[in-house]
Amino acid sequence: MKKVEVVIRKTRFDDVREALNEVKIEFFTFWEVRGVGKASEGRVYRGIAYDTSTIERILITFFCREKFLEPAIKAILRSAKTGEIGDGKIFISDIVDAVRIRTGERGDKAMYLDGEE
Repeated sequence: MKKVEVVIRKTRFDDVREALNEVKIEFFTFWEVRGVGKASEGRVYRGIAYDTSTIERILITFFCREKFLEPAIKAILRSAKTGEIGDGKIFISDIVDAVRIRTGERGDKAMYLDGEE
């Protein structure tokens, strides 16, 4: 099992969500986050441009089986890429175990509904 954390541009969120659904990643959590990096975003308010020191992004987190990992990565790369600095990052971690609270099932079985492969 893997934990995948993805930081993307806010403007690419809908595209990434659709791409993940196409490769059977049907549940994930996300947050609107701010960070500091090489890219900067300017804001225009009443005709005056302001340079902000923080960058708005979306952080997506999901857990998946090994067999869904590469399709998910390819879907994210395809849907989030603009080719400019600040497109984001994908972080992948190993998950030792998972437990479904309702039934006590562990491992891969805890991650999917009854009868799903």
